[in-house]
Amino acid sequence: MGQGRLYAAVAVSGFRRHATYRVATAAGVFTNTVFGFVLAYTYIALWDERPGLGGYDQAQALTYVWLCQGLHATVAAMGRGMEVELIGRIRTGDIAVDLYRPADLQTWWLAGDVGRAVFHLLGRGFVPMAFGALLFDLAVPSDPLTWLAFLVAVALGVVVSFAIRYLVALSAFWLMDGAGAAQMAALTGIFFSGLLLPLNVFPGALGEIARALPWSALLQMPADVFLGERTGVGLLETYAFQGAWAVALLAAGRLVQSAATRRVVVQGG
Repeated sequence: MGQGRLYAAVAVSGFRRHATYRVATAAGVFTNTVFGFVLAYTYIALWDERPGLGGYDQAQALTYVWLCQGLHATVAAMGRGMEVELIGRIRTGDIAVDLYRPADLQTWWLAGDVGRAVFHLLGRGFVPMAFGALLFDLAVPSDPLTWLAFLVAVALGVVVSFAIRYLVALSAFWLMDGAGAAQMAALTGIFFSGLLLPLNVFPGALGEIARALPWSALLQMPADVFLGERTGVGLLETYAFQGAWAVALLAAGRLVQSAATRRVVVQGG
């Protein structure tokens, strides 16, 4: 089996694996929908007081709420993805088997995470958005090209998210337990991805820093593409930003992976 077919099989396996958790998926959809209603009415009150906050009208703000509720599992903004299993394998020493497998470790885990992301997009992404569209006036684009541009931004966000979580997981090679690092990364992701509040409303230097960090590629940028805030040159700049962070973080992951591999070889020897 060629390397491409191998990683495609890993992605399919990741999809099927998460598809078996039907009760958990239904519970996730229910939770996302409930939180969507809570946030939607909070946003309504906020935008009534501050119309045009962050450059959004109220319809755009409500659309942002439901997009984030539908997408945060896809991009794993709160963590709790492959990094949990990878940290466990590092802690138990099973990672040694993975390192000697005739496949690239990073690409193997990326393929599996892509399968997970596709499942969550289909299984948890559209239902909350549909509920929101039934009960609120949302700014849903009618242009198919906008939807396509949005899906590209989501895909890039998934890669950036994976790269961050992969680095967090590899920290377990040097820490007693990577759970603390994973929890800190999850909290950072919740705040700086825009899951709770659009980064556009963050004031001054905080807003500039938040929008420059890689977590903004997870939810804020795909949402802006969906809302038509990034078109033409702005859309290309969005892709360039996401792509640059993806390349930089994946490269950092490879460097850390190489150091970890040498550590395992030395200890094994």
